[in-house]
Amino acid sequence: MKILVMGLPGSGKTTLASKLVSRIDAKWLNADEVRKKVNDWDFSEEARKRQAKRMADLAEKYKKEGHNVVADFICPTPEARKLFNADFIVWVDTIKKGRFEDTNKMFVKPDKYDFHVTTQNAELWSLQIADKIFPYKWDNKKPTAQMLGRWQPFHDGHYVLFEEIIKKTGQVCIQVRDVQGVDDNPFDFEFVKSKIKERLEPKYKNRFQVVLVPNITNICYGRGVGYKIEEIVLSEEVQKISATKIRAGMRKKGELK
Repeated sequence: MKILVMGLPGSGKTTLASKLVSRIDAKWLNADEVRKKVNDWDFSEEARKRQAKRMADLAEKYKKEGHNVVADFICPTPEARKLFNADFIVWVDTIKKGRFEDTNKMFVKPDKYDFHVTTQNAELWSLQIADKIFPYKWDNKKPTAQMLGRWQPFHDGHYVLFEEIIKKTGQVCIQVRDVQGVDDNPFDFEFVKSKIKERLEPKYKNRFQVVLVPNITNICYGRGVGYKIEEIVLSEEVQKISATKIRAGMRKKGELK
């Protein structure tokens, strides 16, 4: 498969491409590296077409050898995109203007693309793009991060926490403590599980599992056997999100007894 990662200079194309390449085991074509090899630093419209054709020829060569290919370059015009003829287009749309005015004037937003990136968070976007190209399959043998909690209910702060945790290994086991009826914990496992899946499946389908565990209060291990115990420190704004306040609000609205 021939994948184009396109966008203005400074939008984060190369960083995203570097993450995506490793996730899908692809060959990587970086526009600057290709230009350097042929010593062609002409950025006129005709030269852009020449570069697109050059990138396309290299990508086709790798593709015929059985490789997936990720090519990151500006590809500013419809003509250049037609010449490259990508199987999958990622538009990195994170800035309004690049640092080169001639490129800004030449750049035409794509009418058609397969994935739209709107923020510079390469770790998370590369996961989502990889999954759209090749749907992820859970593997118990792969390194997996643990995410333990009550999730009463699962809220925006938990979502942000999940996105930080999934960066560690690419798949997360979300453990739900069996606490319904203990103190102020009204929700049963099936309700909690349904809310977690509702939030996470649109972007991270198959990269997480939700399991019920006892009311774990102590996490202990005998010696260093490869575990990494980490506290994920979120922003103060996120940490202020409170499940207790959410439950109080639900009770006020009559949604919870």
